[in-house]
Amino acid sequence: MAIDSFPVLSALLQWSPALVSGFGQNILISVVAIAIGSVLGLLIGALALSPAGIVARVWVQVFRNAPWLVLIYLTTYVFPFEIHIGSSYVSFPDWVKVTIGLALPASANVAEIFRGAIGSIPSTQWEAARSLAFTRGQIFRSIILPQCFKRMLPPWMNLYAVVTMGTALASLVGVHDVIDTAQIASNTVNMTGFTVVIYLSLLVLFFAYCYPISRLTQRLERRYAFY
Repeated sequence: MAIDSFPVLSALLQWSPALVSGFGQNILISVVAIAIGSVLGLLIGALALSPAGIVARVWVQVFRNAPWLVLIYLTTYVFPFEIHIGSSYVSFPDWVKVTIGLALPASANVAEIFRGAIGSIPSTQWEAARSLAFTRGQIFRSIILPQCFKRMLPPWMNLYAVVTMGTALASLVGVHDVIDTAQIASNTVNMTGFTVVIYLSLLVLFFAYCYPISRLTQRLERRYAFY
């Protein structure tokens, strides 16, 4: 029986390349957001260990407890549509603004992950290193940080999966992602059955991408449980 006999499946097949392309935009946003958030979060986490730690604590509390959608709307309207550089104008696309909006809470969570990893290192290791005349910088570089990165990896990967799911909010500010593509497809085909199937397909897409990350996170947690 030809697939044309099933109009819903036929329409889904026609829109599948556009959905995959739109999902690529979501992945791009998630990767860039977690990269920016990780670098910024490590800096904030390191700042929390210094005498100026109050600034880092305020940053963490503000952005960990702020609704992600509010941050996305904030960055969308705070940043201009284009930037004036010299005699030319460079566009500032909406997907970059969404990326910044997601990177802010990601940085706060990475800072907390880093703080927790530092705090989980037994104090005896610090004392033993000091007894061997290691400087504070040497203790961090050679003893503490290698262990911290192992402990940070599972929660960091879990955070990335959460950020990826958070990219579904991008369509609300005009980003042409997989959700926006599904809305266009639903309005174009205009069949209730197709609308149900296409959003179920989005669930499958996100699940297929995030579930392996979740499984790998669990394996890493078991592997580094005794480090």
